[in-house]
Amino acid sequence: MDQANAKIDMMPLGIVMRRTAGVTPWARWAWKAVAVLPGAAAADWTLLREGEGVSEFHAATLPLELHRADAEAYMQGLTASPPSVYVVMRSGALDRPDLTLVTASPFEAQDYADTGEDQVEKVEMPAGLVAWVRDFTLAHFKEEEFRKRRRDRTRTDLEEDGVGDARIPQLTDVYRAPAKSRKERLQ
Repeated sequence: MDQANAKIDMMPLGIVMRRTAGVTPWARWAWKAVAVLPGAAAADWTLLREGEGVSEFHAATLPLELHRADAEAYMQGLTASPPSVYVVMRSGALDRPDLTLVTASPFEAQDYADTGEDQVEKVEMPAGLVAWVRDFTLAHFKEEEFRKRRRDRTRTDLEEDGVGDARIPQLTDVYRAPAKSRKERLQ
């Protein structure tokens, strides 16, 4: 099925994580997502390279899903400099993060960043991934024409809304002083 007719398209992305020494006594390691590998096979923290206190791991392979309803968000992400994907991770066991999601939508990444529970890393897209996301986005993106809202001509200032009790039929009844008792009127 081609991208123009697909509602959803998916590609596995390998996530490369860099581990450096922590800068505080409470954090032994500092982790950062530094690259993605389009079309990567499954991995579980496979060591790629190591040297001078820095190690890089192919930590996991997650699916990058593109949904046609999010085409506007992908277009926004593609216009950024540089175009990026976002890796969402949480604190995990064994002094390393749990990778939960990879997305091309800056709007979805912002939603995860707003929770405060997740860490979101921005990773530059390789050229091939940019082309794949761009093809999907252009097949589904429909720019909406800006239309200024017009006011209706109804005069809403002529009604006294919320004044008094709606069960009282006359507006003057709302402000009328309570009637004197029959004894007081006769005196």
